[in-house]
Amino acid sequence: MTYIFKKSYQLLLVAFVLLVACNQKENKPKNTKVDSLISKMTLEEKVGQMTQITLSVFYKKGVLQEEKLKKYIVSNGIGSILNVNESEPLSVEEWHALITKIQDYAKESRLQIPVLYGIDAIHGATYTKNATLFPHNIGLAASRNPKLAFEIAEITAKEVRASGIRWNFDPVLGVGKQPLWPRFEETFGEDVLLVSEFGTQAIKGYQKDNLKSNTNVASCMKHFLGYSVPQSGKDRTPAYIPEIVLRETFIPPFKKAVESGSSTIMINSGSINGIPVHINKYLLTDLLKNEWGFKGFVVTDWEDIMYLHKEHKVAINNKDAVKMAVNAGIDMSMVPNKLDFYHDLIELVNEGEVSMNRVDDAVRRILKVKFDLELFDNPYPEKEAVANFGLASYKETALKTAEQSMTLLKNNSINNKPILPLSKNSKVLIAGPAANSLATLHGSWSYTWQGDREHLYAESTLTIKEAIENKIGKENVICVAPNKFQKITTSEIKSVTQKAKNADCIILCLGEISYAETKGNIDDLELSKDQIALAKAAIATNKPVILVLTEGRPRIVNEFIEGIDGVLMAYRPGSEGANAIANVLFGDYNPSGKLPFSYPKYSGNLLNYDAPMRNIKTYKPQWAFGEGLSYTSFEYDEIELSTKRLNENEALSVKIKVTNTGKVDGDLVIDLFVKDLVASVIPPMKKLRKFDRVYLSSAESKVVEFTLNKDDLSFVNANLERVTEDGEFEILIGAKSAKFIFSKK
Repeated sequence: MTYIFKKSYQLLLVAFVLLVACNQKENKPKNTKVDSLISKMTLEEKVGQMTQITLSVFYKKGVLQEEKLKKYIVSNGIGSILNVNESEPLSVEEWHALITKIQDYAKESRLQIPVLYGIDAIHGATYTKNATLFPHNIGLAASRNPKLAFEIAEITAKEVRASGIRWNFDPVLGVGKQPLWPRFEETFGEDVLLVSEFGTQAIKGYQKDNLKSNTNVASCMKHFLGYSVPQSGKDRTPAYIPEIVLRETFIPPFKKAVESGSSTIMINSGSINGIPVHINKYLLTDLLKNEWGFKGFVVTDWEDIMYLHKEHKVAINNKDAVKMAVNAGIDMSMVPNKLDFYHDLIELVNEGEVSMNRVDDAVRRILKVKFDLELFDNPYPEKEAVANFGLASYKETALKTAEQSMTLLKNNSINNKPILPLSKNSKVLIAGPAANSLATLHGSWSYTWQGDREHLYAESTLTIKEAIENKIGKENVICVAPNKFQKITTSEIKSVTQKAKNADCIILCLGEISYAETKGNIDDLELSKDQIALAKAAIATNKPVILVLTEGRPRIVNEFIEGIDGVLMAYRPGSEGANAIANVLFGDYNPSGKLPFSYPKYSGNLLNYDAPMRNIKTYKPQWAFGEGLSYTSFEYDEIELSTKRLNENEALSVKIKVTNTGKVDGDLVIDLFVKDLVASVIPPMKKLRKFDRVYLSSAESKVVEFTLNKDDLSFVNANLERVTEDGEFEILIGAKSAKFIFSKK
């Protein structure tokens, strides 16, 4: 190295260090009230704010241990409490009493710092009795209507805040590329654009522009980063993701969420390429806080600092784990059962292993959110917020959302007429474990963690059987179905064969019981053997068979699907899901949902629609990403482009005329894909770049317009840079296509 080059290099290095230092300083949240409070706090009080304990710690045989709760809040100064995973829902009044007690104890502490209560209100106010539960994200994404994500989050925020709680652990921003993963239903599917758009709208719905409002809550984007693609498919297990894929697929939704102002972020319980994310300083500090300028605070997931020692084996003991995680950028630990984190961190600071500056930064971030939520002015449940709970309009939104998510995947014609919709004069045989189950309609985080306690659902919530009986009359319904998703017996299968003789068709309700997180781990995606046997028996009756699937992930059905005449994918449709299913089956709603994931045909072929082009011959799903039928027919004219040569700083207008050529009014979801025909890195088979939803009356035509620019053509190259390369591109809408050239010149 020459002297001149060496000297220049040293000067550049010094300049870079100073720039990073300036950026780090600028990215620390500034708040006079916060800084004033921190200056008065002891080390113990600061570490208390970084400690989150689960509510179950304070219960013994169902009785609240008030002295223990008081000690943790007053003496140890814990800053946050979260809801216990196994607790039953409370009424609004019970929540108010509990939160009031917690904040009363906080008032007895030296500095009277309020407690921030956190909860998993994933698709509605999960832990509050009679709250409205909406479709899970996987079904919501099928609607291709991000406005619904905003509406659902807005209503959920109102019901959570009415319960006296101001922090919600949602939305999930993992891209669902691994369908075995038991939290697949909480994702917005396998496409990065869908996840980014729907996730951003959810954050805006939760927070609006003012966390002080009694209709809003602080959001928590999760789980940063790569949680949704464990190699084994099992929850909380390692992921191996090349950095080029991290940047292309898994980082963008979180970056957009930070730009949207999400208040907090929860970290992936697993690891990426052998490094637990909870100790990945590059991701937590360098990227998230310094490069992106994230102003909120970082919270762990359940016991995840402890797992650094117990499970990941990267720390020699819990104290070592605490040091690694806090120094990497963790601000709050969901401990959640003991005070080990609290005691270990105090020792680490006193020993100089964790700096006071790092602790102050964490506490500053936590206190800022508390001030933003106006907890210091009034930490108690807001009585006026109760008026926002349980409004009739919420059920209307739940029904609308469930209807728009319904995805019709098969509709054979019998005697030149599609089997669906069914006549309301039909006599139907309903069979299968999902027919009498509320849990299968709701999935995880439904009044309880697992969502499987049927007696806790509101009396007004209907099963599929009950909704169909209401639709066509009990006298027209024969039912052979176990209760609460129990295993199908041989006698029940025989009964279906016998009773089908008196029915016009069979509605076969199959899928999955509810589950959450690790309890939903499975070894393959095959539908259970008893359900497959029932399906084959139903087909053998020679009656038309309509399959209704209520499931959080795609369960493989290829062993019998050829004999099925109609298939309706209902996902986890929520409290109005049964009504939505009945409305679609009997023609009161025209389905329009499009699959937000590739529905696999085989367990050994789990390719995504945007896999590298080399996979194009092996991408053979049961149903492809974006599939979904309607009760009417639509026709696309040719694609019109504003130019055949797009330059660097220009925009490309893409227009297409669509016409409802059928006899039924309906919504049309339009997915616009782009193919990069040649690139320096193997391009994907295609990428979703835009989408829209339009309503068309029978015989009506509309021109739909999209705008593309160079960012919509970009990708991450071998140098880990996002670029748009010169070359030819192809736009795909339905069966239509059009090509153009992009040039920087």
